[in-house]
Amino acid sequence: MPSQKILIASDHAGYALKQQLAARLRTLGYDTEDLGPASDASVDYADFAHVVAKRVSSGESQRGVLLCGTGLGMAYTANRYPHVRAAVAWEPEIASLAREHNDANVLVLPARFVNEAQGTAILQAWLDTPFAGGRHARRIEKIERPLHSPEELR
Repeated sequence: MPSQKILIASDHAGYALKQQLAARLRTLGYDTEDLGPASDASVDYADFAHVVAKRVSSGESQRGVLLCGTGLGMAYTANRYPHVRAAVAWEPEIASLAREHNDANVLVLPARFVNEAQGTAILQAWLDTPFAGGRHARRIEKIERPLHSPEELR
């Protein structure tokens, strides 16, 4: 049984799929914390993305799942935090590559463009794929360390 804690949150557009994926995570044995919203009433995606990203950034949780209509707003917000690599995935292969190559620690789903079966498959691919390390680790380090000048590219 997995011991990893996974945070999950959405906006109103992602609410129904969030409920389904949170239940799936619990069935798989993950310690899952649903950070809202509590209904499909209109809310602002950034409010929920900030909460998840802050906790992943601080190391309080290793992974998070965010859902909104396109996934874009959640990803824009989450990726503002250090050590957060939020990846929008609309296919299982995208989720796998995001984990394998980019060590994506936040999965973002475009809830208006994936159904429950697709969302579950995307989530499962993200959960099952380990980070490859190697040359990809060097690239992750560069994400965390912004360039100060064009000469650093040489």
